[in-house]
Amino acid sequence: MELSIEFFLLIASLLLFFSLVIGKTGYKYGVPTLLLFLIIGCVAGTDGLGLLDFNSPHMAQYIGVIALNVILFSGGMDTRFSEIRPVLVPGVLLATGGVLLTALLTGCFVYLITNNLFTSMSFSLIESLLLASIMASTDSASVFSILRSKGLHLKENMRPLLELESGSNDPMAYMLTIVMLQLLHAPEISGWSVVGLLAQQLLVGGLCGVVLGKIAVRIINRINLDNDALYSVLLFTVMLFIFGFTSFVGGNGYLAVYVGGLFVGNSRFVHKRSSLKFFDGLTWLCQIVMFLSLGLLVNPSELLPVAGVGLLIAIFMILVGRPLAVFACLSPFKRFSRDGKIFASWVGLRGAVPIIFATYPWIEGVPHAKMMFNIVFFITILSLVLQGTFIAKLAHWLHLDLPMPQKNQLKEFDVEFSDDIKSAMCEMKVNAKMLEDGNRLMDIALPDHTLVAMVKRSNRYFIPRGNTHLEIGDVILLITDDEQAMRETMQSLHVQ
Repeated sequence: MELSIEFFLLIASLLLFFSLVIGKTGYKYGVPTLLLFLIIGCVAGTDGLGLLDFNSPHMAQYIGVIALNVILFSGGMDTRFSEIRPVLVPGVLLATGGVLLTALLTGCFVYLITNNLFTSMSFSLIESLLLASIMASTDSASVFSILRSKGLHLKENMRPLLELESGSNDPMAYMLTIVMLQLLHAPEISGWSVVGLLAQQLLVGGLCGVVLGKIAVRIINRINLDNDALYSVLLFTVMLFIFGFTSFVGGNGYLAVYVGGLFVGNSRFVHKRSSLKFFDGLTWLCQIVMFLSLGLLVNPSELLPVAGVGLLIAIFMILVGRPLAVFACLSPFKRFSRDGKIFASWVGLRGAVPIIFATYPWIEGVPHAKMMFNIVFFITILSLVLQGTFIAKLAHWLHLDLPMPQKNQLKEFDVEFSDDIKSAMCEMKVNAKMLEDGNRLMDIALPDHTLVAMVKRSNRYFIPRGNTHLEIGDVILLITDDEQAMRETMQSLHVQ
């Protein structure tokens, strides 16, 4: 029966709603929300409730490519140069050499077990390396989501290192996947051609990201759009152009998008804050849609036959392949302790990216491609369950976590300063202790350089004067010179 557009939109809206609600509940209990999105997709698919019949790897790939662009671009914009500069060299080494070493080690292991332990499947060496290449990179969506949603503040610059790696290692895994596919179709391809192709993709991709990112900032600042909301649309258009143009000229579009996002996010441009908020919301939407669609694509009943090999490969990658690659890449850098390397090894999260890459051999009709897809999906679930759930706990056990700096989140007043302004804002509710010396604003002992800019009473907002009478339950908006002055103000008002 053909599915009407009205029914499709109804089911899609319900799936998005339940993803948001269940994802919030899962986060409360420490379950990675992205895993729940995958499971919801599986439950709603043909093998589950049968709400949506989705069996198109082409469509899933299109959705995944667009979503991955948004995630990488937004992740780049949210990353400060000052954070990644100290870890730039080890991060790039992990994103390239770490991916390559992980793929080689895992590929050899896959070839060994599929030709000796499992009679139901037998992968050639190239097929084994193809499967390993698909899974070699850490997933940017998973790493960004879990590290940032859990608010982890880590020693040894671990967080920017891992975010830099996950944001920039997809190109290497993508290129290894493409090379292995070419070797399956044309085994006579030379090693130098492979090396040249990898170098071209990385160099052209990085260069396009830098140049186009800088050009984008100049265009955004000079163009004059009548509607301010269109600047976010313009930035989205820039992201698509960076990916498309870079891929057209022979570079890696994923790398270009991430690098372009870095240069855009670290530059001044008009309506920057609203554009960043737009991409924050769009990133979550893309993550939900991407994981839901990939969950719909898989048939859970097909995962059981590959559970054995999938479990062994997952254990090998988590406990052997990824740790060996991390220790090899970080050993020249004395700043990283043994515990830091162990933690970096654990945050080798697999997610949507390997599943998207697994659609490439499926679309090209490679033998065993559907089995590879199911193995990758099974390993992704295990990775999110085992690694994603225990990231915060492991950081605590290894004594790598630090107290997260407190930030004053405004709930009643929807105002924010530009990043270039160092002043601090905070809102607080007026209590009886604050009014002990009188209920006028001038009676409250505020430190110097502290201003009450606005008062909210019930649903009414107004700007106060010195003789303004305050009431218990009023919410006041405080502005100070900086965070230190704000802490002094809080102490003087006996607010913790």
